[in-house]
Amino acid sequence: MSAIISIILGVLEEGLVYAIMAMGVYITYKILDFPDLSVDGTFPLGSAVTAVLIIAGVNPVLTLFISFLIGACAGMLTGLIHVKLKVRDLLSGIIMMTALYSLNLRIAGKANLPIFSQDTIFKNAFFKTVVPKVLQPYTMLVLLLIIAVIMKLLLDGYLKTKSGYLLRAVGDNEVLVTALAKDKGTVKIIGLAIANAFVALAGSIYAQKSGFFEISTGTGTIVIGLASVIIGTNLFKRKPFIKANGLFKKGITVKATTAVVIGAILYKACVAVAIAAGMEASDLKLITALLFLIILVVSNGRKRRVRAGD
Repeated sequence: MSAIISIILGVLEEGLVYAIMAMGVYITYKILDFPDLSVDGTFPLGSAVTAVLIIAGVNPVLTLFISFLIGACAGMLTGLIHVKLKVRDLLSGIIMMTALYSLNLRIAGKANLPIFSQDTIFKNAFFKTVVPKVLQPYTMLVLLLIIAVIMKLLLDGYLKTKSGYLLRAVGDNEVLVTALAKDKGTVKIIGLAIANAFVALAGSIYAQKSGFFEISTGTGTIVIGLASVIIGTNLFKRKPFIKANGLFKKGITVKATTAVVIGAILYKACVAVAIAAGMEASDLKLITALLFLIILVVSNGRKRRVRAGD
């Protein structure tokens, strides 16, 4: 029983970390329609910055804000390459991802930087003295849940502002934004900055949770993020259902950001099930790729059926 609880806790903790990252991917993939591969570099960027700052004695909470801002700068650079230098969106992300790989190594000084012996937001003297020993195993989950909810609410609030509506408009209809006398390029840069800030923040949390920076942690980040977004948005689409009298009634609407958070947790649950079924931990990237492929095939099949029904 304790083993099952441990697995569930692990899935929820990992899922909430990647949910923050997936909210950033949601901005680029669903709102901006921008294939931003730079997230594979900004995730370990947040980890590298956090590890170096914590070793230098900086407050672990402060590293979250610093990582968020540095991630925003990285996203802004991706946007500037695309908008100002007229480089295609996909290539802009690839260029930034490649550059960040070397930058992350420069920041950390090496490919692996442990911070096991350092205080983090999850492991510090405050929690050891204030939180009862019986509740300490759940401290990380509660803290991650609080952070994820705060970031979700902040994103929801931003998307309801004038700038947020413009961000949505750029993804749906760029001509409309131009007609409103707004610079669509600037809106894209802002969107990419916010998205990568979320991803870098997730990287910072991941480093403090796992206790180390590893250069390879960013590999496949975009795939995990896309899978989480697709699972969540497809699973919680607003659908009508038929009542007993034959009339249609609309189902419950789930906010897109909430769906993304749930999608990330479900995705990590699928990975945990695959490993529990006998696959090696070293096959994690293979599991990730296969799950993403299955999700895409199912999603595309559903779209074709909807078009055929129309």
